[in-house]
Amino acid sequence: MKVDQKGNTTTIKNTNGNSAAFYQKLNHVYASYKSQNLIIDLSQDKALTMNDIKLFLEMVKVHTKSKKSLVLVTDSINFNDVPSQITVVPSQLEAHDIIEMEEIERNLGF
Repeated sequence: MKVDQKGNTTTIKNTNGNSAAFYQKLNHVYASYKSQNLIIDLSQDKALTMNDIKLFLEMVKVHTKSKKSLVLVTDSINFNDVPSQITVVPSQLEAHDIIEMEEIERNLGF
């Protein structure tokens, strides 16, 4: 797991390739990142499945309730199959853009 923090956004990159094991590790240390906007980079896992993505559903719900953004990054799945509560984008640049837009919306009261 590689962690990079810039401003109010933390990028956590899965470096071992196994997303299920990575999720368990991230869930264990989640409390230290819950006050940040999170980009979870799963692009290293080329065997990523929709079940791996759905593992993050509860974390996304908790993070959203605390008025923070959580965006997953991967290009290994069909984006049409992703549950609507989970934001998945193909690149880190798009993840930063999504977080920026969500921050503006929250500041405007949406």
